Amino acid sequence: MSKNAENTDTPARLLQLLSLLQTPREWPGGELSERLGVSRRTVRRDIDRLRDLGYPVQASQGAAGGYRLVAGKAMPPLVLDDEEASVRALAKLEQVLPSRLRHRVSTLQMATMPLTSGDGASIAPETLTVMASAAAGQERLRFAYRAGDGTESRRLTEPYRLVSTGRRWYLVAYDIDREDWRTFRVDRVSSPFATGARFAPRELPTGDAAEYIRQSMWRGRQSYAIDVTFAAPAEFVAARLPATLGTPERISDTSCRLRSTVPDSIEWLAVRLALVDCDFRAHEPPELIQYLRDLGTRLTQASTT
Repeated sequence: MSKNAENTDTPARLLQLLSLLQTPREWPGGELSERLGVSRRTVRRDIDRLRDLGYPVQASQGAAGGYRLVAGKAMPPLVLDDEEASVRALAKLEQVLPSRLRHRVSTLQMATMPLTSGDGASIAPETLTVMASAAAGQERLRFAYRAGDGTESRRLTEPYRLVSTGRRWYLVAYDIDREDWRTFRVDRVSSPFATGARFAPRELPTGDAAEYIRQSMWRGRQSYAIDVTFAAPAEFVAARLPATLGTPERISDTSCRLRSTVPDSIEWLAVRLALVDCDFRAHEPPELIQYLRDLGTRLTQASTT
């Protein structure tokens, strides 16, 4: 996995990290770094983030030191950052507890809700955890898939990475039968299971899963060249935007600029930019500028008593 994806797809990476830590062993930082395709520093930051979310990750010192989940501790459902504020319970409690304790939380099954995407489609939490675990463990993954036209098929894949676009989750994987790379909408996947057969990761044509998703989405769709400046540090903005929108460029310690070409609706772009929670100014395209003006007028009228 390429380290060019550093600092992108944080929700998917946290899910993969949690899937690895749930296995009954200690993971050296270097091995986690290789599995996740990021630096050791990023691994440490992600470990701290899981701890902040309430996961008891223990670190041991020394050359043979590493990380592991503390057995027997109560753990919350995984709640990912404000990029995916509605994503809750992606990992069920019983999937991160030792087997001897899993029966104690079986009654929580009814409290686990499926993730609902922007178009009303739902994703079962176990679907994401199975797929993330297979990608992190480099195991071939089988699943049933329903295409956009309703065609049903069975797929055998080498899962590469899960990518969140802010509205939907996608799996980037190598399709064994079709001998080519494919993207799969996770809400159209059913009955996924890891076969146990390991594979050596292939080189992704674009070198980056988010870029591969972006190019796949461009095909046959209208795209917009956006140019937006933000009154906030680049790191702040990047953490609050889907990776498919591109990477903000630093202007100063308190400002940055996002220039990218994206195949998304103007309406969705406007909402995503507003959710960054800082002052910003759109320079291009004209359609985005006009929509933001109209949206601002409607919001002002809605708040006027």
